[in-house]
Amino acid sequence: MLKGKDIVAINDLSQDEIERILNKAREMVPIARAEKKSRLLEGRILASFFFEPSTRTRLSFETAMQRLGGSVITVTGQEGTSIIKGETLADTVRMAECFSDIIVLRHPREGAARLAAGFSNIPVINGGDGAGQHPTQTLLDLFTIKEEFNDISKLHVTIAGDLKYGRTTHSLSVALSRMGASLSFVAPPTIQMPDHILDEISGMGADHELSSDLMGCIPKTDVLYMTRIQKERFPDFEEYIKVAGAFRLDLDMLENAKKGMIVMHPLPRVDEVHPDIDPTEHARYFQQAFNGVPVRMALLSLILEGDI
Repeated sequence: MLKGKDIVAINDLSQDEIERILNKAREMVPIARAEKKSRLLEGRILASFFFEPSTRTRLSFETAMQRLGGSVITVTGQEGTSIIKGETLADTVRMAECFSDIIVLRHPREGAARLAAGFSNIPVINGGDGAGQHPTQTLLDLFTIKEEFNDISKLHVTIAGDLKYGRTTHSLSVALSRMGASLSFVAPPTIQMPDHILDEISGMGADHELSSDLMGCIPKTDVLYMTRIQKERFPDFEEYIKVAGAFRLDLDMLENAKKGMIVMHPLPRVDEVHPDIDPTEHARYFQQAFNGVPVRMALLSLILEGDI
């Protein structure tokens, strides 16, 4: 079902395929925790091409591959590659085919992963393309939510922060809408959810609202998904200054939260989630980061070996 498949956007996956990945991820948790060993991908090589800074995505993909017995070749930044000499992304991808079985690409330009997949004869996974999509982050976010609540269709999810440039929020919003969740998008008007994402969500009939009142949304929220205001994405620094620090979640703001509400964040955080929340029952962002390993293990195994 997934063998040999490119994963560029969350809509590349059917609902059945998403469920298959999440179920497989659950099986992978003991291996991710080093409680069990696996040689499932022994002899396989992952080409990790990260032309944009990353900590969690790059390390979790590389950990996932190695936990399954595979190997990794890594490029970080364009400085150490022939791109500096003028080599095209298409030729870089064709070169990677010679040395690996699967490519994970992070690139600052939206659409780069789709372009790479078009030129590659081996599977390409999008590790984040500019302000576009981040499908594997969405998968680990869904896994985190399902492990907590099981039935996503009954949940109200509030997504707050940088919704215009936040690629994690784009993919996640579409996926949650497909699964029947209701959504609140909380952001200043200049960085609200883009119209094309809202149109897609509306086309699914998903219940959603736009707001700039984070406090007003918290009491009805089951999952609060905070995001960083991404200075590096703003074409105009003055635009960034106007919204920097727009939302800062602290312990007092959770006074009226549901007992079982969880707080998520794709990380890195700056000051939008106060560290005082870390030891509370609400915090899930570090567990969320760990979940990237079993989810990406599941994805790599299903793409390279299929259903086994």
